[in-house]
Amino acid sequence: MKACKCEHKVKEMKKGGKTPAWTRKEGKDPKGGLNRKGVASYRRANPGSKLKMAVTGKVKRGSKAAKRRKSFCARMGGMKGPMKDSKGRPTRKALALRKWKCRKKS
Repeated sequence: MKACKCEHKVKEMKKGGKTPAWTRKEGKDPKGGLNRKGVASYRRANPGSKLKMAVTGKVKRGSKAAKRRKSFCARMGGMKGPMKDSKGRPTRKALALRKWKCRKKS
C-alpha cells in the first residue's frame, strides 16, 4: 500500500506557531472561511494548489465566479453537520455558507 503524499509535517512558523495559519484562528475569518493570511499560508503549505478567496460580491449569471459559487454551495450545503453549536452560535459551516451567499432551499 502506498504512503499518502499529504502527510502533514509540523513546521516551525515565523511567529512561534507550530502549524500553518490556515489551521489556526489567525488564518480564519470570523465571518466564515479563510482570510488572506490563511489562503497565503495554505498555498505555501500545499505547493501547486489553486485555492482562491471566497466569491462574496455580486456576479454575472453564468460567469466563472458564479459557477464557482454554485459548485461550492452544492458541495458545502450537502455536508453533514449542524448549522449551530450547543450554545446556539453558527458553526464554521454556517458562516462559510453565509459568506458565499448560498441560499437556503425550503
